[in-house]
Amino acid sequence: MPDTPALLGLCGALRAASTNRLLLSEARLAFGPCTYAEGDLHLPLFDEDIETAEGIPPQVQRLANQIAAADAVIIACPEYNKSLPGVLKNALDWVSRTKGAPWRDKPVAIMSAAEGRAGGERAQYALRLCLTPFRARVLPGPEVMIAHARSAFDDAGHLNDDKSRAVLADLMGALRAVVPQG
Repeated sequence: MPDTPALLGLCGALRAASTNRLLLSEARLAFGPCTYAEGDLHLPLFDEDIETAEGIPPQVQRLANQIAAADAVIIACPEYNKSLPGVLKNALDWVSRTKGAPWRDKPVAIMSAAEGRAGGERAQYALRLCLTPFRARVLPGPEVMIAHARSAFDDAGHLNDDKSRAVLADLMGALRAVVPQG
């Protein structure tokens, strides 16, 4: 395993104070030593006319390159109206148009923080379905679904529940274990 694997985080919420952004931060800490970057999902709406006229937008290609270069990817996905957020689906759609299959065989861990009692369960299932054609190595679990997300983090932005911290640590340990040998 590389001494400092490259870990890429994708947050399905654009809001700076999102509980999913806090969850990404906690996941990065639980993953352990790594070089970490967060992908920017502020992308234009997918439109094949843009691709035809101008090619792949530079910010989309940058995201695809980050995915390709990462040893592993973590995705924190809120649940919007019983599914994944449009911004995340849009990013997946755009990246699917880039060359080189950046998701292929990429170890991926998904997690969610949502205000509802299921903690984003439906969004995770939808995200797993969306990742299927890319042939990423999405970890089957443990499932990290942080319910009642607004009260799940303390004032410093850390998970305030031992069980949540433990399951997140387990998921990040499983992800680190499948990072390709360097």
